[in-house]
Amino acid sequence: MSHDIGRKLVAEFVGTFALIFVGAGSIVAAYIVGGGDAGASLVTIALAHGFVIAVMVTAVGHVSGGHFNPAVTIGAWTTGKIRGGDAAAYLGAQLLGGVIGALLLRAVVPEEAWRGVSLGATLIGDVSVAQAVAIEAVLTFFLVWVIFAVAVDPEGTFRAVAGLPIGLTVALGIMMGGPFTGASMNPARSLGPAVAGGYWADHWVYWVGPVAGGIVAATLYDLLVLRRRRPEPTLEEAP
Repeated sequence: MSHDIGRKLVAEFVGTFALIFVGAGSIVAAYIVGGGDAGASLVTIALAHGFVIAVMVTAVGHVSGGHFNPAVTIGAWTTGKIRGGDAAAYLGAQLLGGVIGALLLRAVVPEEAWRGVSLGATLIGDVSVAQAVAIEAVLTFFLVWVIFAVAVDPEGTFRAVAGLPIGLTVALGIMMGGPFTGASMNPARSLGPAVAGGYWADHWVYWVGPVAGGIVAATLYDLLVLRRRRPEPTLEEAP
């Protein structure tokens, strides 16, 4: 493994680890603060996820592109923004970061608290499985579209501070989709608590929906915006 890809994988691991530890951890904390109300503080939970993504993308976006999400990496690979081997390595680092983050969260918070909210797992609420897939796909479409607009597009107005609009998009997605699907938008976000807590119900939804939404968003932005400006996008390691 080259030094360059090694540091990228460390950045992807740490960013995804932070997302699960802080994001899922905010659900556990809201449960405690809310006196055992599992539905407490949707806005707080949304902002915690959004803030940690904003901070981590800003911190290491220049290193790895700040994907922290298999749906983003697969979208980037689909449109030629990252090589296949590097994309596979990114996926491994992200999934490992998600699992380790969830395992550590389980180890450091009270059992009654994490069990009360299923360790912050993304679970389907009062919607059908088909509706859940659609919600996850649409929310991830918005997320990847914004990522391409502000971080991949060389003319993106906010590229230097891309973490802010990306984090806000994550927060907005949770404010809408949280009660219905948990608004994962990220297979690694769902895999961590599933492995650490054993919450596997309809887990495939959190792969199919986000990956489909990410591929559609990346492909459309690439075709409708990027390719209209230049003949072919160059292979890059980022968004």
